[in-house]
Amino acid sequence: MEKQHFIPHPEPDATNLLLIRHGATPPNEQRPYILQGCGINPSLSESGQKQAQALATFLAENCSIDHIYSSPMIRAKETAQAVCAHFNLTPQEVTEIHECDVGLWEGKSWDIIEQESPAAYKAFMDDPYRNRYEGGESYGDVFNRCEPALRSLLERHTGETIAVVAHNVINRVYLASLLGLPIEKAKDIKQNNTGINIIRHHAGETKVVTMNAIFHLSSVPH
Repeated sequence: MEKQHFIPHPEPDATNLLLIRHGATPPNEQRPYILQGCGINPSLSESGQKQAQALATFLAENCSIDHIYSSPMIRAKETAQAVCAHFNLTPQEVTEIHECDVGLWEGKSWDIIEQESPAAYKAFMDDPYRNRYEGGESYGDVFNRCEPALRSLLERHTGETIAVVAHNVINRVYLASLLGLPIEKAKDIKQNNTGINIIRHHAGETKVVTMNAIFHLSSVPH
């Protein structure tokens, strides 16, 4: 008998997208945490490696995956490679889904940013869709580069399940758009390290099925 998967294979005219945030890095684990953006490019921390292995085991037991894509950043590639090892696949890089450029705020915590740049901090917090991280990108900039790339993958892989390992801001802005939320509200969307978002594309519509699933992290720090 064919194995029944928790995440079933899509219909021939549909696409499943598993949009995943990478495992934890040392900057993610600092308290207060610092913004790493696309300029700080560390490997996974020890707990991030455990998260990636737990993710890979969970997916191997609960779905079939036809292709795995990744941001070119080390933390995303290492997470994707952990999953690929269970599916005999090679991760394919998608440049457009690298993490947000946080500009002059790279390596700083939010409390320091608020102290040093109060006006820019307030503008960003009020409307990150239009107002940029100082010297970097806005949520609008991020959405405009990542959405076409993700839409292309959905349209290219009809009848298949694909996994995409990306980043906090990438996932948030894309999910906000699919949920019909203003992009500036994307900062309120929670994305745990290795959280899984299940997205289905069918008949020209793309819908969120499950958001930030972390079943696999029950025994792993997150």
